[in-house]
Amino acid sequence: MLEECRLRKSAILGKEVGLSANMAMIGKTCLVTGATGGIGKATATALARLGATVVMVARDRRRGDGVAAEIRQQVPGAVIDLVVADLSSQAQVRQLASEFRTRHPRLDVLVNNAAAVNAERHVTVDGLEATLAVNHLAPFLLTHLLAESLMAARPSRVVNVTSYLHNMVKSIPWDDLQAESNYRSHAVYNLTKLMNILFTYQLAKRWRGQGVTSNCLHPGWPLKTELGREEHGIAGLFDRASKLFASSAENGSRTTVYLASSQEVDGVTGSYFSNCKLGKSSPLSHDELLAERLWERSVELCGLAALNPG
Repeated sequence: MLEECRLRKSAILGKEVGLSANMAMIGKTCLVTGATGGIGKATATALARLGATVVMVARDRRRGDGVAAEIRQQVPGAVIDLVVADLSSQAQVRQLASEFRTRHPRLDVLVNNAAAVNAERHVTVDGLEATLAVNHLAPFLLTHLLAESLMAARPSRVVNVTSYLHNMVKSIPWDDLQAESNYRSHAVYNLTKLMNILFTYQLAKRWRGQGVTSNCLHPGWPLKTELGREEHGIAGLFDRASKLFASSAENGSRTTVYLASSQEVDGVTGSYFSNCKLGKSSPLSHDELLAERLWERSVELCGLAALNPG
């Protein structure tokens, strides 16, 4: 497994690798959210280098076009598609899924990577707290909407980017889930990262035997990404200071690319990874009653009937 991870790292960094590594994803379609910067951009580049058709999700078309052109320049022959969507809007998440289904007959890998940290509390067009909307509800909804596309490609994979910071959460504040009474940016972010894991495990349980695996990962810390750029005060100073000795976004994408492409994890589902190895998430993340309650609440907030494959 470690050798496989080293191989993927070489591919990500653009070094010479064996033909089998370069061809590993030929014929496969991968969708990556948050693909215009940081880990998402590095992930999209790596998957393109491995031969996949990469569907990039960007909030801004001009930036998306620029990054797509950059990847094509770095990876001659890369097949890149761009879909523009603001993931804080559930209508735009639905439009994203519709556009994908129109353009592509199947989805081999869904990488739910996009994330936000908001220094101040924002409310989306749907009346939802923005960090919750982007970090948890958007991937929950998008996965549901692309279920048929994932089923058409099985064996296929859902890869959710979370964080070790989920360990900081000791309980879910059900009476203040949208942080109306007490908004602290890092606490809200950490909570959504716990939700990513609870969703991953519950999805694996509900879809077990259906040919779609569901895994999540911690990409490492600190990383040189734009996440946290809106922070100010002490939190902002800490974020900027940590980036002075941070690892690259390319290194941060290693485990994502590993889970998206490696044969080592064929059939592995409902697991948490770090540094291309099985990791251990918090005890709270394994609370099935909590996961089921979050699932039902998410279904309600997304206006879904259910999240089960046909």
